[in-house]
Amino acid sequence: MRTSPRNSSEKKVEPDIGLAERLFDELQNRTSDIQGITRMSYGVGEEIAHSILKREAETIGLEIETDMACNSYVHLRGINDSPAIVIGSHLDSVPMGGNFDGAAGVLMGLSVISGLVKSGMVPPQTITVMATRAEESAWFSSSYIGSRASFGLLKPNELTDVKRSSDGISLGEAIAKTGGSIEEIIKGKSYWKPRDVGLFIEPHIEQGPMLDSQGLPLGLVTDIRGSLRFRNAVCDGAYSHSGTTPRALRQDTVLAVSKLTVKLDMLWEKLSAKQEDVTITVGELNTDPTEASFSKVAGRTTFSIDIRSNSKKTLEVSERDLMAAAREIEKELNVKFRFGPRTRTNPAKMDLGVINELRHFADESNQIVTEMPCGAGHDAAVFASLGIPTGMLFIRNTNGSHNPYEQMKLQDFYLGASILIKLCQKSLDKLI
Repeated sequence: MRTSPRNSSEKKVEPDIGLAERLFDELQNRTSDIQGITRMSYGVGEEIAHSILKREAETIGLEIETDMACNSYVHLRGINDSPAIVIGSHLDSVPMGGNFDGAAGVLMGLSVISGLVKSGMVPPQTITVMATRAEESAWFSSSYIGSRASFGLLKPNELTDVKRSSDGISLGEAIAKTGGSIEEIIKGKSYWKPRDVGLFIEPHIEQGPMLDSQGLPLGLVTDIRGSLRFRNAVCDGAYSHSGTTPRALRQDTVLAVSKLTVKLDMLWEKLSAKQEDVTITVGELNTDPTEASFSKVAGRTTFSIDIRSNSKKTLEVSERDLMAAAREIEKELNVKFRFGPRTRTNPAKMDLGVINELRHFADESNQIVTEMPCGAGHDAAVFASLGIPTGMLFIRNTNGSHNPYEQMKLQDFYLGASILIKLCQKSLDKLI
């Protein structure tokens, strides 16, 4: 049996920030786009990122594994066989996004493991870095594809029905082309069971402005909002002449969707007044460029709706009120709404014990941290939903996310990694 150095828990161990800095630069250079970077889910950019991770893990001397959905795992084996501490995030990006979204979590985990290896320390339990596939639903209209697949939770129909937005390739075909096993996914085979994961931590850049506005480098996530989404909603009416059709006889779909948007904003205001957590967004609104015209009343308008909340009940209330508002507008304007397929994710609470441990290690480092909700979806939600003690560590990021201008300071990254490396030196049974 391997043993760790004497008093290893008291030994000063530093994360390998030089490795992280070098790999951030390589990711930037090798996956850059016209603007920002693009690492398409199950595409070339994402594959490059996974290959970089595996190459570096091999150099460090870590165990490397890939599952049936092409998620990547690198392991630093611990002294005992207790469930692993898993640190990870995703390596895909939105089109022309930033370099740090997702990648910061993976590289933080790798910098922690590399620091442990360089110090000669063997941790009490196995430390695993997990790099998930296809977290960004901008490519495939399904959430948490890689992390769900790792637990055997992908539905077989998703493999055929869910298409990639850029080229129409099915999810199953994309996985197969990347080297995954569709047969094993259909059978529900999992890479691991929930009992295999003693603790899951997802470091991630904050995708909003709160940490930056407060001058704080790190945040502790309390919960992840669930979502209700209608990606392909349509309002049908009738095209007619703008100069000859009186208001009472119009079936104006732009007006109808606009009225619905206003009602949704009023719903948001009402819920917020009751101190309920929610965001409501109509992110797309389009008329058909081949048929709409300056001098026509629009007979067809497509749009999208994205509702998020940390309360499942609030999501249900929002959907009920949305449908009631649509029926009212249909009667008023003689139009018809078709909302199409809906996608849902459930809210996820982060583990209070994990939050407290992260705060403890931050206090030890004299770092001020703040607790905050997370408005975006993350793979951590999958782990939390399975009863695994789960936490998220936010890193300050200027200019938001899902754009080319993400800015994460390496010093803030170092502070987060320093907290995690302390956590990894503690026995799991003393952490949770």
